[in-house]
Amino acid sequence: MITYKTGNDLDLEAVIELYRASTLGERRPVDERERMAAMLSNANLIITAWDGEILAGISRALTDFCYVTYLADLAVRVSHQRQGIGRELVRRTQAAGGPKTMLLLLAAPAAEKYYPHIGFTHHPQAWLLQPGDSVK
Repeated sequence: MITYKTGNDLDLEAVIELYRASTLGERRPVDERERMAAMLSNANLIITAWDGEILAGISRALTDFCYVTYLADLAVRVSHQRQGIGRELVRRTQAAGGPKTMLLLLAAPAAEKYYPHIGFTHHPQAWLLQPGDSVK
């Protein structure tokens, strides 16, 4: 049975291991412990899914709790995918953000087909300034 918890008081090693087991580790700085720790401590909405003592999934978000919630990370262990865990993490994230709050995310190419399946609509107008790029 999967249980869900809210909060960012998590074991860093367990989170890093989850990111690697979910393939999100390929796109996150999992080898930079300080940066990963800051990502966790600075997120103001984290929801986790637990299979007993195993961290099975995580939703890491930034929100103002009234207009927008940015879902920065959604990770579910490959061994636990296709069980509704990701969908439930998204549902709980949306609910925690507030009743009038939109949920926004940038999808990894491998996950682009998943999000429409659970109700997201594509919005093609997003802009990105990468680290090291400067405002002109």
